[in-house]
Amino acid sequence: MESKNNTTVTAPEVSALKAHLALNVKSVEQSIQFYRKLFGIEPSKVRTGYAKFDVQNPPLNFTLNQDSFANRGALSHLGIQVRSTADVLATRQKWNSAGLLTRDEMQTNCCYATQDKTWARDPDGNEWEVFVVLEDNLAESTSCCTGTTAQSSEPQTCCV
Repeated sequence: MESKNNTTVTAPEVSALKAHLALNVKSVEQSIQFYRKLFGIEPSKVRTGYAKFDVQNPPLNFTLNQDSFANRGALSHLGIQVRSTADVLATRQKWNSAGLLTRDEMQTNCCYATQDKTWARDPDGNEWEVFVVLEDNLAESTSCCTGTTAQSSEPQTCCV
């Protein structure tokens, strides 16, 4: 980044924890069986229509979201989990400085966790999020995928 007086401004380094991959699947139960075998671990969170695997090697926050679709499985969204809201905001600034349009979801309940996040969309419509988990393992009765964006007070969809 360059400031108006032509001096270089260095953005703070963001400490990413792991990549995040969310897949739409026809049946979470059937997919859990497959991914238990693939990853060799049990899911860390299972709710109706949702499962999360906290893969350590390679570091991956991998989720399954039940959704209907015609053919093969479809990508839901991609993301990077970071340590703090400051890291989310630093990434948003970096993306904005690079010319990307972003949208924020702060204090949103998504995937049975309270999160702060920012999103950007690639030219093909694939959504990328950078997020921090503020509170995890919310009860299934907790409203999922609700929160507000910086641009709107309307509830937003985040998980599915």
